[in-house]
Amino acid sequence: MIFKVLYQEYSDEIPVRERTKSLYVEAESDREVRRMLSDRNYNIEFIHPLDDAHLAYEQQSEHFRVENQ
Repeated sequence: MIFKVLYQEYSDEIPVRERTKSLYVEAESDREVRRMLSDRNYNIEFIHPLDDAHLAYEQQSEHFRVENQ
């Protein structure tokens, strides 16, 4: 399953919409996504599993790239 992760780059950064970034991760669960990203110093705001329609929409973006580890 593909998850969209919304985050701030630094764990001590206060969430501000204008500085929120996103990435896409292939994993089995949101717990696995958190484990995969634990070595990064991110302040994860939200992890959203993408259904087929949402994934198709996100894939239209030139910035769409799935991370898997």
